Amino acid sequence: MNLIAYYRVSTDKQGRSGLGLAAQESAVQQHAASGGHRIVAQFVEVESGKRADRPQLAAALAACRLHRATLCIAKLDRLARNLAFVANLMESGTDFVAVDNPTANRLTIHLLAAIAEHEREMISQRTKAALAAAKARGVRLGNPNGAAALLPGCHEAAAKSATRRQEAATKRAFAIAPVLVELAESGIVGAAAQARELNLRGIPAPKGGVWYPALIRRMRTRRALDQI
Repeated sequence: MNLIAYYRVSTDKQGRSGLGLAAQESAVQQHAASGGHRIVAQFVEVESGKRADRPQLAAALAACRLHRATLCIAKLDRLARNLAFVANLMESGTDFVAVDNPTANRLTIHLLAAIAEHEREMISQRTKAALAAAKARGVRLGNPNGAAALLPGCHEAAAKSATRRQEAATKRAFAIAPVLVELAESGIVGAAAQARELNLRGIPAPKGGVWYPALIRRMRTRRALDQI
């Protein structure tokens, strides 16, 4: 079996330090070795489990379709703590396996995802209740110096966010580059024609939607694709 490995951590700090990634990678590699499977590609996402718009996961799913591979994750909660997201993923037709429960069927995965989502909601409710209780006791919440004290940090965060978006866009361009090269070599060179072919193949656009010519042209502006 061909496997596409997908690893996720929740913070930039975890991503830079490798905290959590090493354990996930080890688990997936052991699973592949024990079953005689081959890991075709690996994708790493730094994103909160609450969000469903994950470019690296979209790229991993596209790779699964291209290689007729199975998406492999170390633990179900690394994929999502959102029942609707897991359900939509399952309905997409892409097979996936969680190393911590490789024999789980569709019903089992739905139940585990529902439990994970409920746990996330309970944590959120407890946090809100604790903040409300502290406020009722007269505890001042937030920065006592007001919003002005946050401006330097906001500017720095905005710059970092822009850098991350640029890096993510470049990674998406690299991920789709081999497919666009293949299309160009087969005579499908126009942006409209390539967008139509990607949609026919069921390869999702970076944010999970459909491809359109303008998006193909934007991909080409990336250095990874300037020869296509």
